Amino acid sequence: MKNIAMRITYDGTNYHGWQRQKNGITVQQVVEDALSALLGKPVQVTGCSRTDAGVHALDYVLNFYADTNIPVEKFPYALNYRLPDDISALEAWEVDGKFHARFSAAGKRYIYQIWNGRIRSPFVRKYSWYLPYRLDRAAMVKAAPCFEGTHDFAGFMAAGGDQKTTVRTVRHCRVSLDAEQPERLSVAVEADAFLYNMVRIIAGTLADVGLGKIAAEELPEIIQSCDRTRGGITAPPEGLFLKKVYFNPEDEGR
Repeated sequence: MKNIAMRITYDGTNYHGWQRQKNGITVQQVVEDALSALLGKPVQVTGCSRTDAGVHALDYVLNFYADTNIPVEKFPYALNYRLPDDISALEAWEVDGKFHARFSAAGKRYIYQIWNGRIRSPFVRKYSWYLPYRLDRAAMVKAAPCFEGTHDFAGFMAAGGDQKTTVRTVRHCRVSLDAEQPERLSVAVEADAFLYNMVRIIAGTLADVGLGKIAAEELPEIIQSCDRTRGGITAPPEGLFLKKVYFNPEDEGR
């Protein structure tokens, strides 16, 4: 029995998130159904993250066990014939039996996209948060690093999270501007792990900084307060992308 890891990418617009559910189609369900059809037996996959409805992934890692003679490196090609065009398998490789796509992960990087123009764009509406109000972008750039470091992020978690601890280490948080498309802003956040809706709340809080509702200087105290009511709104899901998953050197994930 092989433990196989696979990288996939998907547009989450038409899905109720990653995790299989009773009330809607999910990415996990579609991938499992495709793998089961390919192998001729039921397959259950383990994902690296429970992305919400409408959230996208540029580089998502999963693993599954299979007793098969199909060369592991050929799995993406065979699987893509059975996947819809909004999900693609990128790469597959065999890993140690102890590898677990979720628990072996040492960190993740997310990108949140904001479209800040007076006129909305039909070409980015599924992949960004449309904010027509003028943002103080310099203030947002200044504020973003305030989230870096080890903090209790209880105030940046939506109701429904079930984590044992709300302490997380944010290694990188930056707002960048697009020189070619001045309407586009990107919020990049990398951490050892994330709370429920944490990145979307960080993005919403930075947007409030840009709107002048929160001063950048207030953020350290807002974070320390662990008070959800003091942060910004939860930004909509369509602007969020899982960019990269990182694994410990001793793991055989990539």
